[in-house]
Amino acid sequence: MNLTRRRSGLIGLAALALAGCGATGGQTAPAAISGARLAADSSTTEPAPAVSSPASTVSTGSSSTTTTAAPPPLAGEVITIDPGHNGGNFDAPSVINRLVNDGNGFKPCNTTGTAAPDGYRETDFNWDVALRLRRILRAAGAHVVMTRSSNIGVGPCITERAAIANRARSNAAISIHADGGPTNGSGFAVLVPAPIPSGANDAILAPSHRLALDARSALLGIGLHESTYDGVDGIAPRTDLGGLNLSRVPVVLVEVANMQNHADEAPMETPAYRERVAHALARGLERFLDR
Repeated sequence: MNLTRRRSGLIGLAALALAGCGATGGQTAPAAISGARLAADSSTTEPAPAVSSPASTVSTGSSSTTTTAAPPPLAGEVITIDPGHNGGNFDAPSVINRLVNDGNGFKPCNTTGTAAPDGYRETDFNWDVALRLRRILRAAGAHVVMTRSSNIGVGPCITERAAIANRARSNAAISIHADGGPTNGSGFAVLVPAPIPSGANDAILAPSHRLALDARSALLGIGLHESTYDGVDGIAPRTDLGGLNLSRVPVVLVEVANMQNHADEAPMETPAYRERVAHALARGLERFLDR
């Protein structure tokens, strides 16, 4: 990450009182089959927009001075966005239930995610917030990598999602989710990698925790509250998630809201809420990368 500059701030966030948010849903028993269909939804790399630094000349009588505009706040940063699950997963159980090594055991390749009682799907929420976040980050000069290119494909597996961020040498990676928690539970949780027996993710534990703290602060800043049922003070270390175990770059998985709690879920179906969440996540990433 670029430590040689200070940023003037990515976005102005209003202090808005919102319903809280929370984690992700379960899945069916695994079955072995070829994963060829996963290729239908491979990684998407969005090139950072061309950034120019126009020079302006200011005349002061007999002399003039030339000033150069400051670079955008996230210029030079590589950020991977992982919208959890995928819309086509519902129709491909034999593909997504294939077992893969998550770095600390074996789990299904992917899952469908959860859904609200009225049918609003987690994958749709994740995808919409991810697109909004991508727009904000690219406007700030970041090079954005997406782990999936649409909301109608299948997969990719959790292993490939982590590999996409690793191959991109991302300065930070963020996975966007919502939870299928208890109906009386509410609030957001930021999941972080915890030590696994192999020690393979040791190097990212500390920076990932810092990223989680920045994400938590930003979500609190828009009026969300910490989960009442997951983690401690909104932070939940995990050793059973491939996206965290296999990452070699700072990473968090944000469970924005509990889709089984009506007060948590109802705002999720509004574009204004999803836009505020995207801005908050962008602010958290900016704070982390500004160190």
